[in-house]
Amino acid sequence: MSKAIPASVTRLIDEFSRLPGIGPKTAARLTYYLLRSPDEQALSLADALRHLKESTRYCSICYNITEQDPCAVCADEQRDSSLICVVEEPLDVIAIERTGRYHGLYHVLHGAINPMSGIGPDQLRIKELIERVERGAVREVILATNVSLEGDATAMYIRQRLRGLVRLTRLARGLPVGGDLEYADSVTLSDALEGRREIKED
Repeated sequence: MSKAIPASVTRLIDEFSRLPGIGPKTAARLTYYLLRSPDEQALSLADALRHLKESTRYCSICYNITEQDPCAVCADEQRDSSLICVVEEPLDVIAIERTGRYHGLYHVLHGAINPMSGIGPDQLRIKELIERVERGAVREVILATNVSLEGDATAMYIRQRLRGLVRLTRLARGLPVGGDLEYADSVTLSDALEGRREIKED
């Protein structure tokens, strides 16, 4: 960068640029916003980042992010411990919890199988999932990986490893609420047809 920009500013722009979804222009805008903001706001952000790194860890059971071990979900005796929902990332847990419809436990893989990026089964928390199932208290594993080549490959691998040990299900796929058929792609329409349900009488 230009010598007109102080090294401390350049460093923060570079650090912001390393975050997902943030390009150089957005990184510069964030940096200059923090420069203009009150000292308390910038220092509060710095303190929140420090506290985040010092206080969080992975749950030793489900590998979700937590401040206590086991996490609040795994420690909740009201949850159905015989049901495990397998997701790729901690953000997926938040999405499912937001529905208020799921009351089992989770298992976070921290990624999906992607040979092009050098991510194989050994880089994910699949071995730990198999060990949980083999302990015998699980009756069903819901494969809630993303609808993508990587997500499908991961679900297929897990299905092969757990076949015969436990009931395996996959999240239904189909049309989004409020979506028009004419705008749906053929794969989504095919999944919606395959996952159709019987209309119940009132």
